[in-house]
Amino acid sequence: MTTVAYAALWIFVFAVPWDRLIALPGLNIVTRVTGGLALGLTLLAILVSGRVRRWRVFHVAALLFLAWAGFGVWVLQVGGIPKKFYTFVQLFVAVLMIWELASTTKRQRGLLAAYVLGACVPALATILLFLRGEGLRRFSPEGADGNSLGMTLALAVPIAWYLGLTCQRPLLRWACRAYLPLGMFAATLTGSRGALIALMVSLLVIPLTVSLSPGRLAATIGLLGLSGALVIAYIPDKVIERLGTTGSSVESLSLGGRFMLWKAGVHAFAQRPMMGYGVGSFKAAITPELGSLALVAHNSFVSVLVEEGLVGLWLYLTMLFSVFSSILRLPRLERRFGLVLLATLVTAMLPLTWEDQKATWFIMAALIGMSALYVSGPRAAVRRPLLRRTVPAGRLPVAARP
Repeated sequence: MTTVAYAALWIFVFAVPWDRLIALPGLNIVTRVTGGLALGLTLLAILVSGRVRRWRVFHVAALLFLAWAGFGVWVLQVGGIPKKFYTFVQLFVAVLMIWELASTTKRQRGLLAAYVLGACVPALATILLFLRGEGLRRFSPEGADGNSLGMTLALAVPIAWYLGLTCQRPLLRWACRAYLPLGMFAATLTGSRGALIALMVSLLVIPLTVSLSPGRLAATIGLLGLSGALVIAYIPDKVIERLGTTGSSVESLSLGGRFMLWKAGVHAFAQRPMMGYGVGSFKAAITPELGSLALVAHNSFVSVLVEEGLVGLWLYLTMLFSVFSSILRLPRLERRFGLVLLATLVTAMLPLTWEDQKATWFIMAALIGMSALYVSGPRAAVRRPLLRRTVPAGRLPVAARP
């Protein structure tokens, strides 16, 4: 039963990198069906076994964050429950499914591989769009947001590198290695300056984890050289020109108009510092100051601060810090991989409103699951009974009898 549930969860994770980036009929239905199937089978497996895995600080903080968001919806938003709150509920459920089903190293790496293989879909779609020869300044399939696409592809780079080092299956290992030039090239084609920075952060995993034989080291250098050659030879001049404005954008504090949104968000936060304005209310909160220029926050932490106040931000940061502290207890290779992956995720969250993205919660859940397996060993799979067994009055367990 758990095997079928894990298979459905694997398909769900496979769809995470592209379910909002490629608009094809039926794709949303696929992710919803697989996610619902995995949830139903997971609950059934828990009921049959009568046991659940012990939660970590991350799971408690996530539940409290969800409860606080729900409390804000109940108190502040009388016009109905916003869609973003339902997204948070679904993400929390997905985190619990990953925790319950991916209880072995093999299954954890399987989900990581699912994300990398899923990232190949938008990467190939982006490259195919480029090969059509359309004179675009930025390339993203089906009109998808180039920034989100670039960040999604950058997140898969350290995962692909780690699996290329540790995966036992040759075919999957080489598929992950092949993603490196593919993902780097496609992420650069998006023309996203934030994705370029995230990509540079993600590539730190290579010098931090290289411990290879001379043959493998030569193959790695050749692979990276191929990736660089593809970028230099084929990236259009328009894309390079846009990426070249990254430094001037930071120096001028324009950041593509984001600094104006952040400033207005801080002003709005000062009016409601504790409770915030409610889930999904950032744009409404800054409208009095910016009017028609009001947009979403384009910063995950500013968005949480304005929408859910100091309490919500503290709970969200607790989730991230619990992931960080868990990574520090991993073995050397996994620790360095985890730190680079978390740094890439945080880099992606700074210019984007990603606090409610599936990729964000999946990365955190995967790192917490990895930490539980490597640090606790066999105890990580110990499950807590849903109901405690009681001893009838007048009878003692055998071990307690005199």
